[in-house]
Amino acid sequence: MRSGIPSINLPAQPEKPVPDTSTSAEGLQAVLDNLDALVYVSDFETHELLYMNAYGRRIWGSIDGRKCWQALQDSDGPCSFCTNDLLVADDGTANAPHVWEFQNQLDQRWYQCRDQAIQWTDGRLARLEIATDITERKNMELALHEAHERARAAAFEDELTRLRNRRAFFEFGNQLLSRALRQQSPMALIMMDLDHFKQVNDTHGHEAGDEVLRKVSSTLGENIRDYDILARMGGEEFALLLPETTEQEALDTAHRLLSALTSLTVDYRGCAIQTSASFGITRLGRQDQRLEDLLHRADRALYRSKELGRCQVNLDAPL
Repeated sequence: MRSGIPSINLPAQPEKPVPDTSTSAEGLQAVLDNLDALVYVSDFETHELLYMNAYGRRIWGSIDGRKCWQALQDSDGPCSFCTNDLLVADDGTANAPHVWEFQNQLDQRWYQCRDQAIQWTDGRLARLEIATDITERKNMELALHEAHERARAAAFEDELTRLRNRRAFFEFGNQLLSRALRQQSPMALIMMDLDHFKQVNDTHGHEAGDEVLRKVSSTLGENIRDYDILARMGGEEFALLLPETTEQEALDTAHRLLSALTSLTVDYRGCAIQTSASFGITRLGRQDQRLEDLLHRADRALYRSKELGRCQVNLDAPL
């Protein structure tokens, strides 16, 4: 009957004497005590520490009958992240070793742990863990990840106003559009352009224009919801995507923003600069499949506001 355990045929008598390669307990102890990693064994049921190598004793002290969670975590009970349940199958046989990483909250160091169930010298089931300190490597990984996230955020952020940029508007806007189409939920888009902004630059200089853009962006951000997508599309043009928003709600929002901007005075080097803007609005229509469909109609409504005298709101509804 096949047992599933690989086997090979060996000669009855070896041709040459086989040297004794067994390692004494003292030799094994010497190897374990010179490892630059924690090695410990604990009872599977009681969590009592049965063994800890010199590396572990140097950092966490002698085992002295303590539980693993007492010595390693200074805790008053078994760890919530204990992996014992992953080490033994339902039939009682040992699973493959479980390798994982975690940050020890006692010393704030990062460790890569290799856990497995073994049979201890007295026959009881025990947990063997080999934990290697990977703090330096982990800190480097985290620093690289943070740098990557900062770079990604910078790629989606307008440097002057700290709003989302055009790229971010399309990235997140297309996600919202897909969800709105899938769920058949309302959505609206507002395009906004500052009135007579060139005069601000020509009269007061580009630094004054930059300050106006920053103040306007801050005012707009204070008057929208957290989940709305506000972006500077370029120059003095802004876009606002409003998920879960009806046409009337979008009109109300635009009028509120217009009121906030006409009430805004930007103080720049003793000069009081008044602001106003023109708005164009549209909503998601049944035929719309692309964000560009909404942008085209909102742009058309925005230019109508400019042609009719600026500082107003106009709507271009889908057919």
